[in-house]
Amino acid sequence: MYIVYALYSPKYNKIYIGFSSDLDERMISHNVKGTKGWTIKYRPWKLVYTETYKTKKEAMKREQQLKSAKGREFIWNIIRNR
Repeated sequence: MYIVYALYSPKYNKIYIGFSSDLDERMISHNVKGTKGWTIKYRPWKLVYTETYKTKKEAMKREQQLKSAKGREFIWNIIRNR
């Protein structure tokens, strides 16, 4: 199982969209363990959205959709309406 997720950094007003087969470990990487990459600059991250898929291919396709302008708008609307 794969999870497509969106993170929000309230401190920096940034979003991040990704996918993982182990969301708990990935969240630790984003917020604690990670030492390189874009997300370490904007900690802490809050999980604001998830979707579950059976295959990696499906998850990758949905991740790309959410990274489009329309997909990012969808995520921002979720954040604004919380």
